[in-house]
Amino acid sequence: MTLSRWWSRTAEDAGAAAVFAAMLLAAIIAVGLGGLWLGSAVVARHRAQTAADLAALAAAQLLPAGPAAACRQAESLATVMGARLESCSVERLDVTVRVGVTVGSPRGLHAGAVARAGPAVEPAVGQV
Repeated sequence: MTLSRWWSRTAEDAGAAAVFAAMLLAAIIAVGLGGLWLGSAVVARHRAQTAADLAALAAAQLLPAGPAAACRQAESLATVMGARLESCSVERLDVTVRVGVTVGSPRGLHAGAVARAGPAVEPAVGQV
């Protein structure tokens, strides 16, 4: 192979490594952003479940004061936890709450969770 022929072949490949490196960099950035998005979704889900669990327990504790007071307590605690109470229902001695958490901007990632608190066993018919 002569020098002129070798030179013309390498001149045709000039910039191929730069294009490959740019594509590789774009792929790495896309995977990293996907990982950040997935991590945010997991964090939002855990925050929502924690807020729901604590709000349900707080409401169950205040249930003797009445369902309205219990649900107000659940809403107050959910707000303190950075969540919003979407629903609160009381059925006999069980309190069920549904909360939502938004991560990022107001139109960001939304995660919701439901929790129930109450006695482990149903009381006998004459005890309620």
